Amino acid sequence: MQRLGEQLIGLGDELDNLALPERLHEAILEARSMKSREASRRQKQYIGKLMRDVDPAPIEALLDRLRADDRRDKRIFANAERWRERMILDRNEALDAFAAATGAPHPELASLLDDLERAQNDRQERTIRTRIFRAIHAVLVTAVRDG
Repeated sequence: MQRLGEQLIGLGDELDNLALPERLHEAILEARSMKSREASRRQKQYIGKLMRDVDPAPIEALLDRLRADDRRDKRIFANAERWRERMILDRNEALDAFAAATGAPHPELASLLDDLERAQNDRQERTIRTRIFRAIHAVLVTAVRDG
């Protein structure tokens, strides 16, 4: 239970979604602000003690969901990077494949790729590559949420 309580210390706003006893919630918030290693260790033990009276199932379900969301976000990020590189190398073929994969054409990407070809220095090129990535990422995030 102490390990589960330690994981709660690392949560952000998600902690408020759990119906935790007030003493446990306060102990977790206190643990976040502790600088001393020994004080932190004692606080974690105290949290573990308080956790004995809590049903761990909702906490474990929330942590599992957060881990799944994190894995999904990492996959989307890596996928967006691959699409960007593919579009830069094989422009038209990659744009068509991306449109087929996402279900719609994306003329803003073609425009950004045109801008990339006209970039006059490394700084402009990096900026445009970032904009391409963000556009691809936004499309992929929307596709995952909608379908």
